[in-house]
This record gives sequence, structure tokens and C-alpha cells, in this order.
Amino acid sequence: MAIYHFSAKVISRAAGSSALAAAAYRSASRLHDQRLDRHHDFSNKAGVVHSEVMLPDGAAPELSDRENLWNAVELAEKRIDAQLAREIEFALPRELSKEDGIALARDFIRDAFVSRGMIADLNVHWDIGADGEAKPHAHVMLTMREISDEGFGPKVRDWNATSLLEHWRESWAARANQRLAELDIEARIDHRSFEAQGIELEPQPKMGPAAARMAEQGLSSERVEEQLQIARENGVKIIANPAIGLDAITRTQATFTRRDLAIFVHRHSEDRNQFDAVTSAMRASPDLVALGKDGRGEDRFTSRAMIETEQRLERATTAIAERERHGVGERFRERAISLAGQRGMVLSGAQHAAFDHVTQGKGLGVVIGYAGTGKSAMLGVAREAWEGAGYNVRGLALSGIAAENLEGGSGIASRTIASLEHQWAQGRDLLTSHDVLVIDEAGMIGSRQMERVISAAEKRGTKVVLVGDPEQLQAIEAGAAFRSIAERHGAIEITEIRRQREDWQRDATRHLATGRTGEAVHAYDQTGHVHAADTRDAARADLIERWDRDRIGNPEASRIILTHTNGEVRALNDAARERLRAAGELGEDMAVHTERGANVFARGDRVMFLKNERSLGVKNGTLATIQDVTRARMAVLLDDGRAVAFDIKDYAAIDHGYAATVHKTQGVTVDRTHVLATPGLDAHATYVALSRHRDSVDLHYGRDDFADTARLVRTLSRERAKDMASDYTRDFAERRQIRLPAIEKIIPTPTPEKVRPALVRDPFAGLDLRPLSARSPAPTRGTFDGLKLQTSPAMPQPATVSLDTAVQRFARATADIVRMRSQGYAELEHQKAAYEKAAAAIDRGRPDGARDLRAAFMREEGLMDEAAKGRPRAAIRAMALEAEMRVSPQRRADRFVEDWQKLAKAHRSFNQAGNDKGATAIGQQMSAMGKSLECDAQAESLVRKRLPELGIRVSGGASISQEIQDWLGLSRSRGIGR
Repeated sequence: MAIYHFSAKVISRAAGSSALAAAAYRSASRLHDQRLDRHHDFSNKAGVVHSEVMLPDGAAPELSDRENLWNAVELAEKRIDAQLAREIEFALPRELSKEDGIALARDFIRDAFVSRGMIADLNVHWDIGADGEAKPHAHVMLTMREISDEGFGPKVRDWNATSLLEHWRESWAARANQRLAELDIEARIDHRSFEAQGIELEPQPKMGPAAARMAEQGLSSERVEEQLQIARENGVKIIANPAIGLDAITRTQATFTRRDLAIFVHRHSEDRNQFDAVTSAMRASPDLVALGKDGRGEDRFTSRAMIETEQRLERATTAIAERERHGVGERFRERAISLAGQRGMVLSGAQHAAFDHVTQGKGLGVVIGYAGTGKSAMLGVAREAWEGAGYNVRGLALSGIAAENLEGGSGIASRTIASLEHQWAQGRDLLTSHDVLVIDEAGMIGSRQMERVISAAEKRGTKVVLVGDPEQLQAIEAGAAFRSIAERHGAIEITEIRRQREDWQRDATRHLATGRTGEAVHAYDQTGHVHAADTRDAARADLIERWDRDRIGNPEASRIILTHTNGEVRALNDAARERLRAAGELGEDMAVHTERGANVFARGDRVMFLKNERSLGVKNGTLATIQDVTRARMAVLLDDGRAVAFDIKDYAAIDHGYAATVHKTQGVTVDRTHVLATPGLDAHATYVALSRHRDSVDLHYGRDDFADTARLVRTLSRERAKDMASDYTRDFAERRQIRLPAIEKIIPTPTPEKVRPALVRDPFAGLDLRPLSARSPAPTRGTFDGLKLQTSPAMPQPATVSLDTAVQRFARATADIVRMRSQGYAELEHQKAAYEKAAAAIDRGRPDGARDLRAAFMREEGLMDEAAKGRPRAAIRAMALEAEMRVSPQRRADRFVEDWQKLAKAHRSFNQAGNDKGATAIGQQMSAMGKSLECDAQAESLVRKRLPELGIRVSGGASISQEIQDWLGLSRSRGIGR
């Protein structure tokens, strides 16, 4: 079980300590103390698996010898009560191997301490406790004076700052969690105190190896007694009130498994007897709710408090959605659109539908938009309509940079949710019935925080508009509130990408948004935008070389370098500065003490602000260029054109801004992006990283991280979507024959009146919605033939189910029928009924959704198997893509060309190999594709313009079907491609 422990103390003569004795003990070595003229010998000590001295730039090489180092420290200190060294001790995740644990510790120490000028004496201990479990941890002794090639200088007082210690604590948690994620290990640690997390338990102190040995021998020690006492007291608290424990478990995840429960109880119990008692109390608690099995077959549980939070959220959301108090007159809407047109802003069809949706009278609006679809621009037009009608428009986002981007893109005055909640706690800045509250990047907001905001809005009669994309970065805290609200109450989707300027790049972003990461990466690879190197270091160098060439060749373009970890961000920032320094584009370096330690800045440097500061008008993630800098003051030009100056003593949360983590850039738009891929990325972060650009993005990786492009794609495609307790409804359990008496009381079955309402403006109205056989070659076995999507009018309407559940049911019902037909049997009546019922359930949530899902299954049968096994997300994304295909003639034409080219390649191969039977079969499919266009005049017109691209000569007045027949005849007679 990964635990969090990070402590700091000072080794001082006043306490009778010696730097040599401390270093000898921690390194299990024999060192001679020149000041005391004695040896400190701990060479018999066991458990030390790694020991090294890490030097910063400018330190004399001889100080890498531990004995030389600490004797020099002792010599530099004259006072009898001198402080000799600072010691940092932190626990390593026991889930890591020794090699991974040591590498993680070294990377953290290099970036946190050595980069600031400290010498670090690192010793990793891998003790084994009496329970047989490893207790890995690191001891780091740090020097406290400046160091140069001439020796030690004055002490650096800034290294004693409390804020710096808090930064180290947070950085260690972030780095350890990132490494655990890279290795697909589910364990996580949290640097925050229990009090800060809202957990009513006492934190436990770290038990060192000496104390652990004393405990094993039955001896008493103050540390052992303290830890056992806190564990015992926490166990007593949980036994008396199991809800405390359940609340702690569900702090960052809405549901949990039996293993999660056992790990938690082990941490908060004294011995086996109390472990059993705490476990029994939590299992017997009426606040524990069994939800059924997840897609991997594991039992899932949650707490009554989490379900009540979700219920409050749903009640508040429903109450807001049923209100009709915020209508905007037609004249205000038309005026807003007219003003936008005068500025050159023309809403697309999907943007116009979203505009109509959010400016109608209903109290709730939900907009799902792929990255780069112009959500903020649409909201800017809506803001003018709302303000014209007399409403006050307010913007919210989870992060400062997201709030800044919302304000910059829409003109809506915006702030972070945390700052607004702080104002509410003091009775200030309360919502009113004349407010319209726009919440951007809503997919990143956890259930508890979303419930607090929505409930406040419901109480005050405020209109709420939620905007986001559930496939981008996930919520840090428990839950997937935005996805749940969108599925229950409906949403307008904006799928027309506007950010990228090239059609194929817009398609790639659409692939990323619908879970087809591999197709997106392949598109960039085919066009020369994916670059492999032998190592990550080489990939980093290649990225900087490409970035520098692009910077020189396109100086007016905006650009950013993105990666996953803060360590890589620092390395990339340093490398970028070296290029600017070599080109003579930076002024004189000036040493500045920031919140992250000493750093150098110069005129011309790019910088990033790391904290919100209203007085300066900057947010966490704001970018700027330095105009002037001294040790005490900095003047910068923000990217939005504003000039800002500040004293470092008042604001020191700055860093270089050439590179940033992906999480800091959701909502950012630049001309060019350069991405360094590392193993910590997943599908959500990849979607954000590869969709920030207008013109181009280049993806770099090292083969020491990813052996080849296939491995890269597998890593970048990893799903880490969060769940909700309400995802596990009654029907979910019944399908698996699980008896869940508690669910009936806590999660009532929705009534038919709760069916998700149809969209106010139907974007499909007036369009031919018949399925197009041209979307893919016909299935060779005919497994889907005859599966109609018509439900009986007399069929009773069942209760609403989640979209995940409905898709799973449809997939299973379809698979049952396909299996019967493949064995030569006709499907049974109950199978037909199950199929029709499942199709109807999907159509109630998404009009014509079952038709789209069937088309997706026809195109990629593997989607059906995945969904049937309880993993429906890819199928849902493919269904959304098919819906887009139905309403977009351009997309249907693009797909026709794509499918045609694949078949033409196969046809060519068969002809050249003399395989007439294979060529004929492929030709029949191509002929069927051509005939299908006779039913789709819009797509046919677009395809006709691209016939030369398909290798087909345009003869004039003949139909495309006839053109294809003529082409096939010629290819049979002389062989295609010869």
C-alpha cells in the first residue's frame, strides 16, 4: 500500500548531533570525523540499497566523497549550536521495484534540491517489517550554504521558507503519483493533511527503521507508541462511526473495491483483532452500499453520503432544468448574432444550435464540444444576448487559466470555483435570479464541488450553463458529474472542429474526441509529424531543434511545448533558453528567488505565472514575456497585450514559460505545439495535448519509453475515465443476478417522466436519415442483415437507464442474435424482444442512437464485443461519430473516399496476383458502394468532384455508379495500377 510521508528536520550541534555520525548511520558506512578525531562506524547496518552524493553545478568534485563533504560542512560551522544540515525523509511507494523506487527518488532530489544549489546525500533504505511487507524510504541530508568551486559560502535563508517545504511536499506527491500512473499501478498518495481533505481521522507519523526494529523485538519507543496510538484511535473512531472511513475512501473516487477497503483498514487499525473489527464495522454499516460488479468483474461499493451527494446534485439539476425564467427575446438574439457577424464571427450550424439551446428560457443548458469547436466564441455571442436581455453573466472554471481563457474567448467575467466559494463562505458575491452562471471545462469538476455550486444556483434561482468535454482531462476529485448531467438531461453537441485549419487535422481531433487515438496518431505519423528517437534525451533534443527552427522561421506564430511531468518541463525550459542565449536574444541573466527556489531570468524570457493574483490580473498558467528584470522586480508583457510589473517579494510564483504540463493548458489555443510523449500520458491528456494548435503539432518520443509506434499508441489510448455511484443502477445489478437490497432504498428507479428530453432544436430535422451502405464494405457474413431498429408502438416504456447500460444491453442483445445466425438458427422471440427493448432505450436518450450504434458495429465488430463485456465507452464514441456522419454530407463523402481507397488497394493486389475470385468479390463491394450514392445526392455531388483523386476518369453525364462500373471493367481487362 502506497502511503504518504514527507518530513523535514535540522541536524544541529545544539542537539548533540554530528553531521559525520548522521551520514555514517544513514549510509551504513564508516566515516572519520576530523573535528572530533573519531570514527563513526555503522557498516554492519542492513537495509541500505542505494547511497550517493549528488552535486549541483559549480561544486568541487571531491565533495562527492561523503567523508570529505561532511568534514567540510563541520569545518565551515564555528558556532557551538550550529545548524549543520537539513534532513528530508520520505516514504517510497512499496508497489515500486527497488530500481524504480531509487530512480524516482533520484529524479525528485535532483529537481527539488540539487537544481537549487544544495548538495544532497541520498540513502535509500528498503527495510522489511515484521509483517513481511517492505517499508522503503529515502533519507536525504542537504547542505545549507551556497557552494562554489572555492567552497562553502553564506547560508541561504530562503531554503528555510515554509512555503518551499509545502512545495516540496506537493511536488513529491505529484511525482510519485505520476510514476505510479506510468506503471499502471492504481495506488496514489495525497500530500494534503486529513484536515485539508475534510477527513475526520488523525494522520500517522512515519515509523523509522530503528523504531520498527524495536517494535519487532517487543520493545517500547515513543514513535512506535505514537503510531500505534493514532492507528488505534482512528480504528476506534471508525468502529464507532464507519461513515468516517467511508468518507475518506470516497474522497477521490466515487466507488471502491474490496481491496481498496482492506488497504484502508490496514492503515487505520492497530492489530489483527482491530483490523477485523474495523472491517466488520464498515461492512455492516448501513452507510456502505453494494453496487454490483464493474466491467472487470470486481465488486464495487460506495457510501450513502456519496449517493446522497449525487442525489442532491440530480435534484438540484432537475429543479433548475424545469424552470422557464431566463428567456431571451428574439430581438436580443438577432442583435447578438448581427453584432458577431459585423466582427466577422459567423456561427456554424452546430454553434447556432448551441446558441439557441443556451439562450432559451430553461434554467439548465449543457453544451458538449470537442476541443477547438469554438465553444467560447459561441458563448461570447450568447453573453451579448443575455446582457441585452438584462441578465448578469458570470463565468466559473476549476483552474485559473481555464477561467482566463473563458474570459478571453467570450468576454464573460470569470473566476475560479474555489475563489467564489470562499466569497460565499463570507456571505459575499452571492448568486441571484438575474444571474447566468457559465461553468467552463465542467468535465474536470468533481461531484461534491459540482453539487455545492449547482445547489447554490438552484437555491438562488440562477440559470446554469455547463460547457465541456467529458473525454478531456478527468476530475481530480471523485465522480464524473458533467458526464452524468449530460446523459440525464441532454446536451447540445458541437462537433465541427474550427481550431485547426487543415481538414485532416480537424478529422484527427475528432478521432481523439471519440476515443480513436490510434487513428489520430496514425494521421500525424503519415504526414511526418510523429518523430521517434533512440532515447528520451534524444527526443527532447530533436524537439528543441524543431522548435527552434520553427521559432526562427515563423517568429509571429504563437507556440508552446507540452509534456506530462514537471521534471520534463524544467529540462525543456532549460534547453529552450540555451537556444535563445546562443542566438543572443536574451539579456543579462538575473538570479531571482522564486517560490520554487533560485532561478535565473533575463529580458526576453518567456515566463508562466503559477498562482492566481487578482491585483495583477494574472491566473495560474498565464504566459508573458519579460521586458525588464532585477533581483527585486520584474516587468512583463502578457500575451493578451497588457503590461504588468511587480515586486518579487510580493509575487514570486513564476517559472520559465517555454514548456508546460498538459494539465496547465486545457483551454489554451496556440498556432504551433510541440509535444514530448512520456509513459504517464493517457487518452484524455493526449486529446488535450494534440488539440491545442491551429496550424501544426509535432509529437516526439524516445524508443526507451516506447519500443515503437504501436506501443506509443497503446499507451496514449489508455482510458482512465471516472465513474459515478449512479452508474451502477438497479438494472445493472439485475443483469448480473446480484441481490442489492440497499440500492432500492437509496437509488430509486427513475420514473418514465425522468426520460431525457429531446433537444429543443433538432439538428437532424429535414435530413434523410436512412443508413448508407457506402459507409463501409458490406459484412462478409451478413451477421447484421435483417436487424431492424423499429420498436413496437405497444411496447411499454421502461424506466430510464444510463447510456452506458443501454449500450451494453444493445450490444449483448445484438451479439445473441449474431451468434444464433452464425450457427444456422433463427433468433428466438425473447431475443428479438430484448433487441427491440434495448434499441428503444438508446433512442429515448439519443434520437436514432440505435441506428448509429448498429452502423458502428457493422463498421467495427470488435466494438460490439467490447461493449457486451461491460466496456461501452468506445462504442458510445463511435455511435456519436456515426450520428455526425448522418448529418454531414462532407463527412460521408470523406468516408466514401477513405473506404474506396482501401478497397482499390486490395483490388489492385488481387489483380496483380492473378486472383480473379478475390478481385471480383472486392469489385462487387465497390460497385455496391457506388450504387448506394444514388440515394445520397449531397454526398454524390461531393464525391463526383473527387473522382480523379480515386483514379476514376470523369466521362460527363453518367452517374457515379456507371463511372465505377466502367472503371471496374477497364481494371479487369488490363489490371489496375499497371
